[in-house]
Amino acid sequence: MAPMSTPRTAVVTGASSGIGAATARALAAEGFHVVCAARRAERIAALAEEIGGTAVTCDVTDAGDVAVLAETVAGLREGAGDGSLDVLVNNAGGAFGSAPVAQADVEQWRAMYEVNVIGLVQVTRALLPALLRARDQAGIICNVGSTAGRIAYEGGGGYTAAKHGTQVVTETLRLELFDQPVRVTEVAPGMVRTDEFALVRFGGDREKAAEVYAGVAEPLVAEDVADAITWVVTRPRHVNVDELVIRPRAQAAQHKVHRVHD
Repeated sequence: MAPMSTPRTAVVTGASSGIGAATARALAAEGFHVVCAARRAERIAALAEEIGGTAVTCDVTDAGDVAVLAETVAGLREGAGDGSLDVLVNNAGGAFGSAPVAQADVEQWRAMYEVNVIGLVQVTRALLPALLRARDQAGIICNVGSTAGRIAYEGGGGYTAAKHGTQVVTETLRLELFDQPVRVTEVAPGMVRTDEFALVRFGGDREKAAEVYAGVAEPLVAEDVADAITWVVTRPRHVNVDELVIRPRAQAAQHKVHRVHD
């Protein structure tokens, strides 16, 4: 076990709520010093204080913010002299809108691609040198994808295109880094009920957001996905879980969901 003076370090993007916040808590419970990165400064400051981590206000689509994130990570390990990072969880993402392709809001599509793909690439590129210096050559990148990155569905064109991008970037990284001391994984959740995901997608329409989970007794919650992420990134250094698809029992596929109505 690493000495207490130099704990393992992890970065979690999109850490201000949902899966990101739950993952930050789970990794902290495993002994990591967690860098909580997100746009909402007050939320991540509170989270970092709660778990003894570090908060970095960061919009992953902003190159300047990402540079500050990388500088902060390097500074955490200055005492050890290696500027290393053990775990990167690229969780920042989002779905905006549900219009069919023929009525697509191109700006929403662009925003989804920017955060789910470009943001992931920018953060990975900036932090890869630190990951390659991880102790015991056990660095790992975990990209949070989606079952939407595996199958298309009506009204989800922009999001499925972006999440297919997340998956392909993950696969490409694994091929390109095959001879380097870093692992590349993806955790792809299905139906997850969080406070904000569906609400953001439907522009704050609570009724539409609630319909997503209507009649589903036990959708996944953020802690379920955080548990999966934590398991993936804490495997022995020779073990790479290429991808882990996680769904609630009620969801057999995107279109096959068991719902019980009164």
